[in-house]
Amino acid sequence: MGLFSIFKKNDTPAPLTDDELARLAANSEAERHSQAARQREIARATAMKIDAIESAMAFDIFNEPEPAWGSPRQPRPARAAAVAGDDDAAIPTTLLLTDDELPQPAVAAETAPVVEEIAILYANGQADVARQMLEAAVAASAGGQNGERSAWWMLFDLYQVSGQQDAFDNLSIDYASTFETSPPPWTAPAALAAASPDWAGLTPTVAFSGALGQQIAPQLLHLRQLADDHPVLRLEFSRVSAIAADACALLLDTLRAVQKQQRELILVGAQELAALLRAGLAAGRRDDGEAPWLLLLELLQLQNREKEFEQTAMDYCVTFEVSPPSFSAPHKVAMAPTQHLSASPDRFMLPPVIEHHLGALLPAIQRYAEQYEALVFDCSRLTRIDYGCAIQLHAVLQTLAGADRKVALRDLNHLVHALLRLLGYANLARMYPHKY
Repeated sequence: MGLFSIFKKNDTPAPLTDDELARLAANSEAERHSQAARQREIARATAMKIDAIESAMAFDIFNEPEPAWGSPRQPRPARAAAVAGDDDAAIPTTLLLTDDELPQPAVAAETAPVVEEIAILYANGQADVARQMLEAAVAASAGGQNGERSAWWMLFDLYQVSGQQDAFDNLSIDYASTFETSPPPWTAPAALAAASPDWAGLTPTVAFSGALGQQIAPQLLHLRQLADDHPVLRLEFSRVSAIAADACALLLDTLRAVQKQQRELILVGAQELAALLRAGLAAGRRDDGEAPWLLLLELLQLQNREKEFEQTAMDYCVTFEVSPPSFSAPHKVAMAPTQHLSASPDRFMLPPVIEHHLGALLPAIQRYAEQYEALVFDCSRLTRIDYGCAIQLHAVLQTLAGADRKVALRDLNHLVHALLRLLGYANLARMYPHKY
């Protein structure tokens, strides 16, 4: 028996050495990481596909979103035969809310949990903790190649809201070197919001179009009447094609009168109007009088473009042989990007901070909804909304968004946008954060 046991098949494997056990463990760990990576790729691809479908469905909703700072625009589709500007007023508001660009896509799957946690912390008043987490997220992604910029945009907004311009400038340098694109310019929304911190409500809009002459006198009279009852006014110049000297004088007087009333001005297309004026002026030529020069100087001052103001003031001084006007920084003026649309509905401006409860904001929104079919909320002054109020506002908008009513939230900062996306606002409204 002992002899044949030599040739007997042994089913028990030989014990593994320590080196072999280590190799097997390493292979198992590598396989686990590989499997996890495949799952992340599948989740990311699924999220991108969903975003693409949602974006395609939303292509024909609302007016053009705010353009990117330092980013190229998508080309606009060819337009049909032009329609006379005076006929645009007869077009229903719902037909005017069309987009040439799409809202920003969702946050990448691998960074979504961090972004959402930071958004909740910031909403609940823990700005310092949110800042530390954002700075860590930015530092971790500085050398990455995935192009994900959500944390950068949120940190830019946090620095601006809290007035940290030095930190903003340092981040701008890192942003430019990392993504090889121009960083956003410094703006201080908190400074403008401080002018009327508790105000929220309808923002009347006066839109100018075509060739401006004496015919704008009734519009300007209406603007002065609006200024008597509204602390914030929105003026749109993006569709102006020409402006006569007499119109320059009328508009200049009205702008100065409204500013004397301490009203906040939101100017759309001011840069384009200034360029239009500059193209018709030349140092030493007095053909059109002083009004176009003075209006150009006023627009440059409202845009806080001090260097260009000083250069233009010297040309004005040489042309009319007078002392150059001095520059005075604007106090209650905000610039809004040009929007290529036929007309703009009056927007409901949200206050700088919404916390604890909606309070008087709720009935004001309901009154606004009773007057307008399409609801456009201006969030340019909104720096923070706490978690509880965001849930309450969602319930209000969910009620108002019924019966195919279109709702849009415009010019959101990225901290607020991340919170609202987390709470499902995208299912009932189009959200347009400002672009960097």
